[in-house]
Amino acid sequence: MAHERPVETAFFRDDGRVPNSHLPVIIYRQAIEARAPDMAAAIEQRFSANRWTNSWRSGIYTFHHYHSTSHEVLGIARGSVKLRLGGESGRDFDLGVGDVVVLPAGTGHRRLSERGDLLVVGAYPDGRDWDLIRAEESDAAVHAAALKHIADVPLPKLDPVHGAVGPVVELWQSS
Repeated sequence: MAHERPVETAFFRDDGRVPNSHLPVIIYRQAIEARAPDMAAAIEQRFSANRWTNSWRSGIYTFHHYHSTSHEVLGIARGSVKLRLGGESGRDFDLGVGDVVVLPAGTGHRRLSERGDLLVVGAYPDGRDWDLIRAEESDAAVHAAALKHIADVPLPKLDPVHGAVGPVVELWQSS
């Protein structure tokens, strides 16, 4: 791979409420230089340069949820967060300033805890619209509809951090 720092990947199975994905979650540690004077702007600029747009600045919901109409990238601009990825029986990940996580459509996520006035920047490939499905409201019909939507979500052409040669392109295209 053509990037300097190794990335972490994780796979999660469909648990009947949260579909998750056959594509790996990708975690980049310190992907954005933490010394940037305005971390949120630096993250937005990196994502936007790689066509991950329709961005927002906020926190992360404390309930398990997923998006069936788009992949999502989250960059930590301030503070730190413990996320549970993959639904109730998923895994916990600690993320800090400059870390980035790319969630394939259908991947469950929720904030378990935060420290230091958390600020997250989120974005979507090619500015795709996104939906919000709460895991606790995902009955069989919602789950089936979500699976159909997820199957229609195109793979991004660019990695949100590294562009044309990043892990999203390399790992997702081969999955």
